[in-house]
Amino acid sequence: MIVSAMTLISRVLGLVRDVVIARFMGTDAGADVFFFANKIPNFLRRLFAEGAFAQAFVPVLSEYQSQPDSEQQTRELIAKASGTLGVLLTIVTLIGVIASPVLVALFGFGWFLDWVNGEPGAEKFELASLLLKITFPYLWFISLTALSGAILNTLGKFAAAAFTPVLLNVSIIIAAMVGAEYFEEPAFALAWGVFLGGLVQFLFQIPFLLKANALVTPSWGWQHPGVQKIRKLIIPALFGVSVTQINLLLDTLIASFLVTGSISWLYYADRLLEFPLGLFGIGIATVILPSLSRLHSKQNPAEFSQTLSWALRVVSLLGWPALAGLMILAQPIIMVLFMRGEFSQHDVFQVSMALYAYLCGLLSFMFIKVLAPGYYARQDTKTPVKIGIKAMVANMAFNLALAPVLGYVGLALATAMSATLNAFLLYRGLKSLGVYQMSKDTVTIIVKMVLATLLMSAALWLLTPDFNAWLHAQILTQILWLTGLIVLGAFVYLLSLLLLGIRLRHFLVRSA
Repeated sequence: MIVSAMTLISRVLGLVRDVVIARFMGTDAGADVFFFANKIPNFLRRLFAEGAFAQAFVPVLSEYQSQPDSEQQTRELIAKASGTLGVLLTIVTLIGVIASPVLVALFGFGWFLDWVNGEPGAEKFELASLLLKITFPYLWFISLTALSGAILNTLGKFAAAAFTPVLLNVSIIIAAMVGAEYFEEPAFALAWGVFLGGLVQFLFQIPFLLKANALVTPSWGWQHPGVQKIRKLIIPALFGVSVTQINLLLDTLIASFLVTGSISWLYYADRLLEFPLGLFGIGIATVILPSLSRLHSKQNPAEFSQTLSWALRVVSLLGWPALAGLMILAQPIIMVLFMRGEFSQHDVFQVSMALYAYLCGLLSFMFIKVLAPGYYARQDTKTPVKIGIKAMVANMAFNLALAPVLGYVGLALATAMSATLNAFLLYRGLKSLGVYQMSKDTVTIIVKMVLATLLMSAALWLLTPDFNAWLHAQILTQILWLTGLIVLGAFVYLLSLLLLGIRLRHFLVRSA
């Protein structure tokens, strides 16, 4: 509840941030380039920060904490891990800043070809190279911020780490509103907002670490036993986490060959998808990894399985209505949030098409967030890698098959299809290992949730005004309609669940 509440604040401010960006930049070339320059450090962040590193670090830290007289050993592990990570991050960040044109040429190859051939898209390559020099140091700040968050989460202190992303959104919003007038290209103001957001997030963690007695002096520890164990776990985890990110970068690479606006349309659709995914899926995953790690250390397989069942029920409870609601209300939501300034009616339609495709995989994305920690908590990082590679290869095939026909929508649909394959293989793997199998009770509850979602969908479909009515309504009227429909949908869904026999006790974890 703490993580989801803080994440809700962050996601709401994230939407405000995107509204501000849409107003100032729309989906023009500058917007495409900024989203691109922000995506590369965020890709690496998943490897060095809350992705692969956290999945390797948290189980080892939990293991150290479960030992007798663990405090001094735990502090030493934190010092060695943070020092080693800090040195590696410094090297990578310096290389990224210096070699930014090479990175842009690699992941924005379509722009690079325009630049080489002197074609109209050449300015995108030059702008992306400059923006990346500003946004890349964000990787250094956010990776050490994520390390701090992992330490606090393992100590059972979730609020500070969950609140931290709010500071990034506030920084970008302020930079956009205050700094845009000082730059001929507004994308530079947004890039500096990312840089400052990373710095503020990093500094924000320090008092909480101090209070938890976990603030230590970093030191190099490549050969430290704990760091060696993290290194052993992180190598396959790097591949596992990078699968999804590589898929997204492949989407960006292909989109750089498509019509201007494709990257922006995918970005705004992805942001709306990330709202329920971050609020429910990532929130649950953040909490269960330390819990599962402790249960595995204590050799408690029954409660381990119960915790996974609880997580799947909770994400299903919230994920199904979010999927249906976003499907039915996609265009009104996009219109209310973004259609002003440089963001046009045409952009509303284009973003909605990408969102429909992404939503096909919403539950799969959520299930991945829940099922993958079932492996990492057992210090098994190899199996998710093998599964992830299969999903990545499938995504490449889907991209090549769908993009020529459906354009940027094909890229979004390919991502959803590969996520569904990934989730299925993760579940099948846990089942074959005898770690977790979905019980009949859980299956029955999920089926009832789907039925309740269908009833909610029918009510929304009948009562939602058509597109032209939304288009010609005043903004206040649009907001009132949208709010009323969301409240109605929630009421019908909850009432349907009650009538189908779903109760609060179905979402409690009982000690085995």
